[in-house]
Amino acid sequence: MKTRTTFLILSFLALVMPLTAKPTDNKSVELISVEELKAKFAQNEAVLIIDVRTSESYASSTAKIKGAIHISLRKLKYRLGFPPLKDVPKDREVITYCSCPSEHSSIEAAQIMIENGFKRVRALKGGWPEWQKVSGPIEPRPRG
Repeated sequence: MKTRTTFLILSFLALVMPLTAKPTDNKSVELISVEELKAKFAQNEAVLIIDVRTSESYASSTAKIKGAIHISLRKLKYRLGFPPLKDVPKDREVITYCSCPSEHSSIEAAQIMIENGFKRVRALKGGWPEWQKVSGPIEPRPRG
């Protein structure tokens, strides 16, 4: 009986998992190291930085990467139709970051940007925690 129950549960999960799981396929998204992004700041390169940390993670932090725009991952596609993202040239370099150790949300955000015609999009390897470790340029996050 126990084997039959286990089989039924595993069969059910095999049917349900493809419908609910969203595996991160980072094959189409390149990563950028924190050192490389710091060098871009030092050279004053024009880079759009998108912060897709969760609302809780963003709210619990007092800072963000200098110049970054915070946008909820689930609203990113919608927000592409409105300023300031609407006016960003599709060939502008875009860096996404999150606070996940596996870059899951930043990779998903980068994929959304690529699917919407942006040509030069990368996710920040190590995200916000790594940026803090290397003392990358930050600024206070807006209150409110």
